[in-house]
Amino acid sequence: MNRIAEILDSARTIAVVGLSGKRYRPSFGVAEYLKRSGYRIIPVNPNEAEVLGERSYPNLDSVPEPVDIVDIFRRSEFVPEIVEAAIRKGAKMVWMQEDVVHDAAARRAEAAGLVVVMDRCILKDHRRLAHAS
Repeated sequence: MNRIAEILDSARTIAVVGLSGKRYRPSFGVAEYLKRSGYRIIPVNPNEAEVLGERSYPNLDSVPEPVDIVDIFRRSEFVPEIVEAAIRKGAKMVWMQEDVVHDAAARRAEAAGLVVVMDRCILKDHRRLAHAS
């Protein structure tokens, strides 16, 4: 089993940075799918109080519990600060959604021991891996 599949299989908690409460936003659909798939979702968005029945936090540092995966739905220029917070948080993986790319931040995360996925959709990969097993 590859490293991505291992982490998706063992992860319990996913912080979704940039999760919107608007149903039509990709972040909402992806988080809803992940929650239905059994993950604990933690919304990280200073503009939301609650999303999908979960309390939202203004930033990753304010999340009071451990996080396995940090799933990023923010523009690429915001990725470095999110990666630094993911490192401080002790996350196992940073997942940059489709069209989110930041090579320097990816190298920084990998150097700190995190697995990095860039420019890919966690829902599509999870679905593909679930059907492969």
